[in-house]
Amino acid sequence: MGLTFTAVAGELPLVQRVWSASCHAATGFASAVKTSSLISFARRGGQVTVHVHGPETVGTSMTCEEGSEYFGVELRLGAYLPLHPPAGLTDHRDALLPVLSGHRFLLDNREWELPTVQNVDVFVSRLVRAGLLLFDPLVADIRHGERPRGMSERVAQLRFRRAVGLSHRKVVSIEQARHAAQLLMAGRSIADVVTACGYYDHPHLTRAMRRATGHAPSELRSGIPFLAL
Repeated sequence: MGLTFTAVAGELPLVQRVWSASCHAATGFASAVKTSSLISFARRGGQVTVHVHGPETVGTSMTCEEGSEYFGVELRLGAYLPLHPPAGLTDHRDALLPVLSGHRFLLDNREWELPTVQNVDVFVSRLVRAGLLLFDPLVADIRHGERPRGMSERVAQLRFRRAVGLSHRKVVSIEQARHAAQLLMAGRSIADVVTACGYYDHPHLTRAMRRATGHAPSELRSGIPFLAL
């Protein structure tokens, strides 16, 4: 296997996890659907790039280049950078931030030191203090069908989409598909997953898995080289 991937739970309230990856050989992998936004840093052939990613609504086949290294933070649902709204970043429409000399990059017309995987939490804290990384605490409530008294459904959905970049319905669908993929990869039977995850039947699950991961349920159960869940 030419790809090494590690992830740890985030220590900050707005960070879901901190992850890193390195490629010892060119390796293909599947990037599954996801609801979160990410900030990532990549090094390829001595060149560094800084990306702000949005949600992904379709599984994508990708290639990790030999000798490349990556790390970043996956933000909690409802955390976002107002300068780069998630709705404009969906499905790999990344914002690519200018990288300067001296291990620095540009965000909000200010220079920032490139973090490392060891101190990226400090970088995130600085973004929060500068008002460049926000969190909408109502997203979790709206996600579970609740909203403040007096707030209309339309306003709630607009607020949800602003912070997440997707509709509430799409988020539920993606979370359902990710859960199903995890169960299949753990060896659960297709019939069990159909029932546990609320799909109508086997064909319904198959369509959802192909869209979410690029693989059929049987392929997920038998094991695939790498699926970024």
